[in-house]
Amino acid sequence: MSSTPAQAARRELTGFTGDLTGPDDSGYPEARAVYNGMIDKRPALVARCADADAVARVIGFARAHDLPLAVRGGGHHGAGLGTVDGGVVADLSPLKDIHVDPEARTVRVGGGCVWGEVDRATNAHGLATPSGIISTTGVGGLTTGGGIGHLTRKCGLTIDNLLEADVVLADGRQVRAADDENRDLFWAIRGGSGNYGVVTSFLFRLHEVSTVVAGPTFWPVEISAEVLTAYRDFLPNAPRELNGFFLYGSVPPAPPFPEELHLRKTAGVVWCYTGDDTEAAAREMAPLLDALPKPMLHAPGPMPHPDMQSMFDGLYPPGHQWYWRADFVNEIPDEAVEIHAKFGAEVPTMQSTMHLYPIDGAAHDVGSTDTPWAYREARWASVYAGVDPDPANADLIKQWTVDYFEALHPYSAGGAYVNMMMDEGQERVRASYRGNYDRLARVKADRDPENVFRLNQNIQPAPKPRYEARP
Repeated sequence: MSSTPAQAARRELTGFTGDLTGPDDSGYPEARAVYNGMIDKRPALVARCADADAVARVIGFARAHDLPLAVRGGGHHGAGLGTVDGGVVADLSPLKDIHVDPEARTVRVGGGCVWGEVDRATNAHGLATPSGIISTTGVGGLTTGGGIGHLTRKCGLTIDNLLEADVVLADGRQVRAADDENRDLFWAIRGGSGNYGVVTSFLFRLHEVSTVVAGPTFWPVEISAEVLTAYRDFLPNAPRELNGFFLYGSVPPAPPFPEELHLRKTAGVVWCYTGDDTEAAAREMAPLLDALPKPMLHAPGPMPHPDMQSMFDGLYPPGHQWYWRADFVNEIPDEAVEIHAKFGAEVPTMQSTMHLYPIDGAAHDVGSTDTPWAYREARWASVYAGVDPDPANADLIKQWTVDYFEALHPYSAGGAYVNMMMDEGQERVRASYRGNYDRLARVKADRDPENVFRLNQNIQPAPKPRYEARP
C-alpha cells in the first residue's frame, strides 16, 4: 500500500526542523488556510520550516516525488499562490528572526515575518523601511513583488531598500544575493516575485521615520468625480513627505468613525505625512482641501508609524472573500474619472474598495531596468478589490471587480503590480515586466531551469539557459 506524501515526508525527512502536517492531522485546517477565504486548496503536505536547511530539504522532497511546490510567507496573495492542491507547501512562518542595527540603519528579517512585527521592532529605534498598508502581510511576498505602501513617495519601493538576501535555490543550494554577490539573482528577486528561490532572510535599509501624521479624509461619494479630479492634479506636485492614496469605499461601522457616517459610501484620501509636525502636514494637505467642499470627515493626526501600518487590519481580517484586479496608471483623464465615479458609487459591499496608490517621488529615482519593476514612470498603481466575509457574495464582488477593471483598463499603462494580480495568464505577466521579461527569463533558466518555482506570477525559463551575470 503506497504512503501519502505526509507519511513519506515523516519517513524521509528525519530530524526535520519544523512541523510536517498532512490532511489526516488535526492541525490541517489551520495549516492549509490562507488569507483569502475564496481560496480552498488542499495540499498533500504543509511543511513549516524552522530554518533554511529545512527549506532546502522540503524543496528536495517535492522534486524527488514530482509534487508541485508552493511557498508561503504571510499567505496574503489574492490568487492563493501560497498554496496548492495535492502538492507541498513550504510554510516559512517559523522564520521570525528580526535584528535591528540602529547604527548601520539596517534590519535583518526572517522570511516568515509579517510587516507588523518588523514595524514594531524598527519603530523602537525611531526607524522604518517601506512596506504595505496591512501589517499582517508577509515580508517575503510583498518584497519580492515590489512593495508599495505609505512611505513610497518618501523612501521608494520596498525593493529599493533591499540590500541583500539569503536564498535557497531550486537545487537546494543556499546563497547570498547582493550587489557584490550573485548580482543576477539579486536583480531578479527585486520584483521578479518568487520565481528564483525561497528567500529565508532579508536585509533592509532603514529611514528615520517614527511618528507620522496620518488618517483619512472622506467626502460624499456623490461628488467623487470632483474629488478625484482635484486629487489627480494635486498629489504629483505635493512634496515627497506627503503620501495619500485615493479610495472608494464605505465608512466602517465602528469607532473611531462617527455613528452618523457609518456605512456611508465615500470617496477619500488616506494620508501619511512622514514626520510629526502636524502644522506642516496640514499646510501640505491644504491645497486639496481648499479646492473641494468641506469633507464629511478629516481625521489625520500624529501616530506611531506601526499604528498607521496596522490601521486597516481590523477591517480586513483573514478569511474574507477577496477578488482583485490591478493596473499601472500614468494619467487619469476626465473620461476615466467619470468611469471611476460610476463604479465607485456602486461599491457592492462594505469592505469592497478601489485604491490608487502613488508610486512617484522616490520610486521614480530608480531606472526602469535597475530592477524588474518596469513601470518607473507610472504615477499610480490601481487595485480594484471586491471583499466580503460571506461566500454567498463571491460572485457579486468578483463581477463588480472585473467590470470595473475592464472599463478602466484602456486608460492604463498596460501592466500591473504583480502582488495584486489574480492568475491572469502569461501575456499579463509579460505585460507587467515589459522589456525586463526576457532578462528575467534568462536568469530563470540559469537559476531554476526546470521551473520548480512556478506557483507564482510565473517567469518561464528562457529556451537556452546561457545567461551570464553582469560584472
